[in-house]
Amino acid sequence: MPQFIATRRVEFSETDMAGIVHFANFYRWMEEAEGEYRRSLGLSIMEPREDGSYLGWPRVSASCSFERPLTYLDVVQLRLDVERIGVKSVSFYIEFWKADQRVAYGRIKTACCICRPNAPLESVAIPEYQLAVLHESEELLRNRVERRESEEA
Repeated sequence: MPQFIATRRVEFSETDMAGIVHFANFYRWMEEAEGEYRRSLGLSIMEPREDGSYLGWPRVSASCSFERPLTYLDVVQLRLDVERIGVKSVSFYIEFWKADQRVAYGRIKTACCICRPNAPLESVAIPEYQLAVLHESEELLRNRVERRESEEA
């Protein structure tokens, strides 16, 4: 069971001349799913700090594999899992589903950074309060799965 599920409808502007979702939108949707997941936990992708800088999560890598097309007005479910929590990064695995068929899957890796105007990004350790929230989210998922499995037995 994924940690977070977001649902969206394919808009006309997201399709190409053949009426199929342009591949670049899957990358955008992965980022949107990550943002919604973080907001559901009370976190943000760009968090202002007192010194005028931001704690941010730029992408280090992204990949996506496509299995089936999506078209205008299709309803797609984005199923996000936290794949790995490192010292300075978080990796996400995201599947795209239309009804009961997986249409694509991808991964993004984000790095925790301090973002300052006119300065290079500085990677930093993930703050303890964010680690606690991310790990708590994982624990809640594990408990839900264990409870469902025991009810089915």
